[in-house]
Amino acid sequence: MSVTCVFGMQWGDEGKGRIVDLLAAQSDFVVRYQGGANAGHTVIVGEEKYVLHLLPSGVIQPTTTNIIGNGVVLDPWTLMEEIDGLAGRGIELDGRLLISDRAHVVLPHHKTMDAALETLRGTDALGTTSRGIGPAYGDKFRRAGMRCADMLKPERYQELLKANIGAWNAILDKAGMPPIDAVSVVDEMRAVGERLRPYVADTTSVLLDAWKGGRAILAEGAQGFGLDVDHGSYPFVTSSTTGPAGVAAGTGLPPKALQRVVGIAKAYITRVGAGPFPTQDTGPAGTHLAEKGHEFGATTGRPRDCGWFDAILARRASFTQGCDAVALMKLDCLSGLDEIKLCTAYELDGKRVTAPPAYAGDWERCVPIYESYAGWSEDLGGARHFEDLPEAAQIYVRAVQDVMQTPIEMISVGAERERFIPVDGGIPDDVIPDSGVAGGVSA
Repeated sequence: MSVTCVFGMQWGDEGKGRIVDLLAAQSDFVVRYQGGANAGHTVIVGEEKYVLHLLPSGVIQPTTTNIIGNGVVLDPWTLMEEIDGLAGRGIELDGRLLISDRAHVVLPHHKTMDAALETLRGTDALGTTSRGIGPAYGDKFRRAGMRCADMLKPERYQELLKANIGAWNAILDKAGMPPIDAVSVVDEMRAVGERLRPYVADTTSVLLDAWKGGRAILAEGAQGFGLDVDHGSYPFVTSSTTGPAGVAAGTGLPPKALQRVVGIAKAYITRVGAGPFPTQDTGPAGTHLAEKGHEFGATTGRPRDCGWFDAILARRASFTQGCDAVALMKLDCLSGLDEIKLCTAYELDGKRVTAPPAYAGDWERCVPIYESYAGWSEDLGGARHFEDLPEAAQIYVRAVQDVMQTPIEMISVGAERERFIPVDGGIPDDVIPDSGVAGGVSA
């Protein structure tokens, strides 16, 4: 009875889609358990590139059943675009996609409200994707939301929508924005509800039966640990529980069903939007990483800020979320750098800090303490075994594993499916030369 969770250990964009696609080949079910269309998971198969926002990354594998769990906030219009886009490329989802009848719906006015709230925040804007995620979760927790089960029954949701939109229109008026027409939203919902009706199901029962029947289930997280609503850089976070702690609530599977947790982290780190980023590099190294890693948001297209690997964040993610293994992504993007830095602690007000501060303002004032490593110039794309990597790359990967205190069992050396290195049980000590690390405090 195998249930595995894949989640991001940084501020999102770690490469989760790539690993989910890889593990989906060994899975019967792939389920998204939180987030919404603010996620952007990219899968590259041969010459084909697939960017998915709501669909689980397992849809590219022809034998998997894909589930959008009850913990997701569903934008039905975006979902229909994705379904149609895949159909146009020869991937049909009839019989392979199920949507939880308990998943909440992102409505057009949620997106409008997202933009309005950002406008009202002014210089304190959070840098949201304006996809309506926060307002949709807000309606869910104030018990005014609309679920997929409601979407199929127009006689139920008409009054609910009108009352909901009336409350939001008061805020729009304060932001100087035009009101939402409740009647037009009701009309739109009728059409989209009928289109998605064949996919809506009691997915909790489906997953429980699959788990009891010993089927392999893969739970796919969105965003990253640093954006977790409880453990991340609050208030610069998303509106859901991004790690494996959200699997039970977001799927209906019991907590004891989860057997394995795989954390995903880049060999460096990126961030989009506002919030603390202690290890950001605004010099030539940051530019190198952005160019080599093609660092633009899959959802927004916004350029990502780049920096050095932050072990404080990754270690906290691993320990609190119970990581069994880590997939280290985009190691190849470090090729060509003379020096590579690894943040092992912060300095805050003259004190050494080894855990993320609770207050975002303190996190922003943290000065990273780096260990420096020699870089390498070789192209890593052809490496298929750990020993194929240059000595300097081996040393760096071993250092990352040591500071996270979690085994690295997969290493990505390119965007394509085949460009990865499996390492059973983590990087062994006996194949790593002496590192000769030079430490020190650096801004």
